[in-house]
Amino acid sequence: MYTAENYDVIVIGAGHAGIEAGLACARLGVKTAVFTVNLDWVGNMPCNPSIGGTSKGHLVREIDALGGEMGVAADANTLQSRMLNLGKGPAVHSLRAQIDRRAYSDYMKGVLEKQENLYLRQGEITDITKDGDLWEVTTRLEAKHKAKAVILATGTFLAGRVYIGDVSYESGPDGMFPACALAVSLKKLGVPTRRFKTGTPPRVNRRSVDTEALEPQYGDEKIVSFSFSKKHSPQNKLPCYIAFTGEETKRIILDNLHRSPLYSGKIDGVGPRYCPSIEDKIVRFSEKERHQIFVEPCGEKTDEMYLQGLSSSLPEDVQLKIVHSIPGLEKAEFLRTAYAIEYDCVDPLALRQTLEFKGFEGLYGAGQFNGSSGYEEAAAQGLVAGINAALKILGKEPMILDRTTSYIGTLIDDLTTKGCADPYRMMTSRSEYRLILRQDNADRRLTEYGYKAGLISEERYAAFRQKLEMIEAEKERVKAVSIKKCDTLDALLVSRGTVPLEKGLKMAELLKRPCVDYDLLTDYDPERPDYPPEIFEQVEIDIKYEGYIKRQEMQIKEMRRLEVQKIPDDINYEEITGLRLEAIEKLGKVRPETVGQASRISGVSPADISVLTVYLSRHSH
Repeated sequence: MYTAENYDVIVIGAGHAGIEAGLACARLGVKTAVFTVNLDWVGNMPCNPSIGGTSKGHLVREIDALGGEMGVAADANTLQSRMLNLGKGPAVHSLRAQIDRRAYSDYMKGVLEKQENLYLRQGEITDITKDGDLWEVTTRLEAKHKAKAVILATGTFLAGRVYIGDVSYESGPDGMFPACALAVSLKKLGVPTRRFKTGTPPRVNRRSVDTEALEPQYGDEKIVSFSFSKKHSPQNKLPCYIAFTGEETKRIILDNLHRSPLYSGKIDGVGPRYCPSIEDKIVRFSEKERHQIFVEPCGEKTDEMYLQGLSSSLPEDVQLKIVHSIPGLEKAEFLRTAYAIEYDCVDPLALRQTLEFKGFEGLYGAGQFNGSSGYEEAAAQGLVAGINAALKILGKEPMILDRTTSYIGTLIDDLTTKGCADPYRMMTSRSEYRLILRQDNADRRLTEYGYKAGLISEERYAAFRQKLEMIEAEKERVKAVSIKKCDTLDALLVSRGTVPLEKGLKMAELLKRPCVDYDLLTDYDPERPDYPPEIFEQVEIDIKYEGYIKRQEMQIKEMRRLEVQKIPDDINYEEITGLRLEAIEKLGKVRPETVGQASRISGVSPADISVLTVYLSRHSH
């Protein structure tokens, strides 16, 4: 053993959570070390080579608005970009990009290496203990490092075990070493861990895929960046493809179901509910004749292709039969066999909304370690944990995002208030305020938070303030501008299914019609200023959904009334007369920080909240 260098913050893991945590801490001016098992796999994408998607695109844009790196990196390494759900309202529009996974990893490694105050180290952390006010971590090479705060961002490495049919062995993702010693250390420390599992699909060689037999899928003609800074201009470089399973695929899986460790009882970990394996899909959705498979490139300089939708833990020989039963993949050559991986993670009810552990001051959790799934969910938590660890060391107030501000706030509130029985995945349906929490206005919602925390530069903040001024100016203009009645416009309106103008109408009133947009009025609004397209997008959405937005703002106002009512850390719920036994048990377990958080705990009724608020008002001194 030897005493090595000390830091303000030590981040364990350099996946998507660890990257954002380390960068946030270093950029806020605290000395930060990021330890990873293998430097060649910083920011690895062991599951699917994509970023964003339904609700996940919201998270990436929120990360960017707060000053995080994921959106910038995704824009710089995009292979194909698509905005999902355009047939629906703007609340559920979500950006998704196919990513060059090795280029993304190299990009993130470079960002970490160049970041001032950040020290990137290859080294396995095997032990963690508390030494007075400091945390002490020990590496496999017996070096001891001390820090004021530690952020656990271990992903699927913690006591990782891979399963492929009857074969199982200790492993991290993609054949890397697992973090088994650290798992033992955390149990010894008293951190409440449990077992979750996730899976990956096979990867195949492009030369063996009959793309002519597959349905091509191209990127959007109009490409939207993840990052509001527009530092990089993403491009569509490669197509994706769609394939379908059939009756033969179903037969192969059902005939070999007994060989799946999922169904033989060999896997103890709980798998993701919303991203099931192909064998799980066949069993759970037996009425479906076929399942969609996305054949996607892993990079511009590799012929490796990813089969999204074919996650499996069946034996390798069965996996080959499954893939070869799919039209277009009859001769597919495996580059990587699919596997399931089981790992330790924490019960997130043990965390505060800052992502600091209750009872372990200075210890934070982030990413899949907290029971979530997905790169975007991990990055969001890493950013929040990093910001709060740094703010605590600097003696500043923490940054707490409630569920009215963001999908990030919803994600963290769900984890720390409700917990999770299986890997948590963000979905738009999880937010009761999704009309306000859109991906297009993430900067309007969160840039102030990022600026206050210290991650948004003065230059970027000034540009943001200018954008707000343009939005307000344009809203005032369209309220005053009249659109003159004419035959050509009337014909356009009728063609879109609405009635023609009876007379000149204010532009704002016309934009409230569902079928009317700025593009339709281009030739009839000669005074329109030369603003960027996103300004008109924001104005149009604000006007078109004004009534619904006001209604949600009223709901938010009521919720925030409860959120500001703090609950003392040392409160004894058993002493509160009138609380039901179930409420006493649940409140005592979760230890909510506010009345608002208490109201969202399963098993705590409105009557219990009334009793609690009366008690708090009487004991406010």
